[in-house]
Amino acid sequence: MTRIDAARQGIITDDMHFVATNENVPADEIKHLLAEGKLVIPKNRNRHFPATGIGKGLRTKVNANIGTSMSDCNMDGELKKLDAAINAGADAVMDLSTGPERDRVLAKILARSSVMVGTVPLYNAVSRRLEAGQAHADVTAKDIFDEIEAQGKAGVDFITVHCGITRHSLSVLSDCGRLMGIVSRGGSLLAEWIARNQAENPLYEEYDRLLEIARSYDMTLSLGDGLRPGTIFDAEDRAQISELIILGDLTRRAVQAGVQVMVEGPGHVPLSMIANDIKQQKRICNGAPYYVLGPLPTDAAAGNDHIAGAIGGAIAAANGADFLCYVTPAEHLALPGIEDVREGVIASKIAAHIGDLEKNVPSAWRRDRKMSEARNRFDWDTMLEQALDPEKAHAIRSRSKDNSRDVCSMCGDLCALKTYRRSIAENKTE
Repeated sequence: MTRIDAARQGIITDDMHFVATNENVPADEIKHLLAEGKLVIPKNRNRHFPATGIGKGLRTKVNANIGTSMSDCNMDGELKKLDAAINAGADAVMDLSTGPERDRVLAKILARSSVMVGTVPLYNAVSRRLEAGQAHADVTAKDIFDEIEAQGKAGVDFITVHCGITRHSLSVLSDCGRLMGIVSRGGSLLAEWIARNQAENPLYEEYDRLLEIARSYDMTLSLGDGLRPGTIFDAEDRAQISELIILGDLTRRAVQAGVQVMVEGPGHVPLSMIANDIKQQKRICNGAPYYVLGPLPTDAAAGNDHIAGAIGGAIAAANGADFLCYVTPAEHLALPGIEDVREGVIASKIAAHIGDLEKNVPSAWRRDRKMSEARNRFDWDTMLEQALDPEKAHAIRSRSKDNSRDVCSMCGDLCALKTYRRSIAENKTE
């Protein structure tokens, strides 16, 4: 029995209770939203860690991508990135490893992670073929489904599957005048497979098989946006929308089958289009949780894409996005380092928090209230505690020559609050 099955039978599981308590939401509401497919609790039945909910009425969550590449494979380094991401406040990590020893890397991440873990199984299946001296498109449907089964058994909590890359959606792509074609790695691999084999995407054609595997492990499906725009000039074109319509149908089928599902979104989107993108996805996918990369409202922020992503992410979250995939300063440039991972998580946490304020999430407003009250009374310890990045805030405060006084080195004794209070006191004595 999956969590959706339990919810439909009126059963509130321990995980539902935990999420309800953590989010300060009634357990019956969690059960109801799970049954409707508007909320997911990605947690493989073979893993044990504190459950986290993603979806309607909950805090916006943040994911951090880590993992080796074929040109940069350092297992210890990736485990340090895992620790950095969790310590910075990530709610999830995705292991996107393509380098050697991928299985060992994933096993160690699963054993070490105290948060949910996601993957893209196609990467592993294709990498095995490449190591055997074969081509990307030599991967078989059996390879893909065997890998999904193996990762489910290993304990992976959610998987990205690019089911919306179909012969039809690719025909739309070929005729819509895109500037940047396909920028999704999984999407491009499946497009090549379809072209080489002159056959339909097995993840779409055998979707019921995918649902059966996911159901057996209560593994959440994250329907990948293989045709997401990789530039603001391609945002909301016919290719993106054609894939989204397919994902809407597949979302419905997953929920009917008792399989938890969320939908991935773009990508590069101009600021003025982000709100509509979120609302459009929610309509087409019946309110399923929306998992967005960024979005990035400019293509020109290389080296600072985490800032651009935070701007787009705040708007996305404010308009209903449920899960933000972080963007690091290394985006588009290189495999992120440990500090890149940390900066990316913090930037996305800020975006998520701003979005939660707009969503009227009570805990977000309480945090800002505590911060403001602490500032008003010069309570530095509470200010540092309530900061979204307490480590950095503490480091900056520590370098101030006035850190032992109730002032900061910016204003010192010209502090506006102190001046205002003196003016009030003087008025009372007159």
